[in-house]
Amino acid sequence: MGWSLLGLLLIVYAIVVVYIALKKPEKIWDMAKIKMFRKVLGELGTVIFFIVFALVALGFGIWLMVFK
Repeated sequence: MGWSLLGLLLIVYAIVVVYIALKKPEKIWDMAKIKMFRKVLGELGTVIFFIVFALVALGFGIWLMVFK
């Protein structure tokens, strides 16, 4: 049961990360850590990084729900 809950939380987390990457809410997008990502990777690179990170979290979440 614990692994399924973690998998579900990872899936929700992935959805939130994609929302942040695509909608770019000002309060979140202006955080110091994200500003650093934008400075190093650029605007598009940061969005791509977030999407890839979300896909990894989504895949791991699905794997935990199905195989654990």
